Amino acid sequence: MSVESRLAEIGITLPEAAAPVASYQPVVIANGLAHVSGQLPFIDGQLVTGRLGEDVTLEQGTAAARACGLMIAAQLKAAGVLERVERVVKLGAFVNSTGDFTDQPKVANGASDLMFEIFGEAGRHARSAVGVPVLPLGAAVEVDAVIALRAD
Repeated sequence: MSVESRLAEIGITLPEAAAPVASYQPVVIANGLAHVSGQLPFIDGQLVTGRLGEDVTLEQGTAAARACGLMIAAQLKAAGVLERVERVVKLGAFVNSTGDFTDQPKVANGASDLMFEIFGEAGRHARSAVGVPVLPLGAAVEVDAVIALRAD
């Protein structure tokens, strides 16, 4: 089954791929891997901002991480490689959080669970989930990815 068919089956519509906010490429393909730059969480066209442990709940943070995952898929589609995904190798989740917030892994599950929903077993991946004091544009979460691609 194609990835596009799978997305339709589970009722997911990908957002438009966001333009870079600085001097970088959203996706770089090298040696069979797609390196996806950190993606910010947009829900209904609005950037999710704030800090976990302060003014963003765990549920909102998890939804934000899921939105980052959707943007990762959107960037893969824009790069023309969504249908070539062989395996999600690694996600890196950065959570804008207070010093005493320790549920970064639960927040990151929003993106991780989405990868499994979309890609099945090929969506299971290695991951890091870290707390940071600030993210670009005040975003609550940022997620980047390394994706293995099938040959053309």
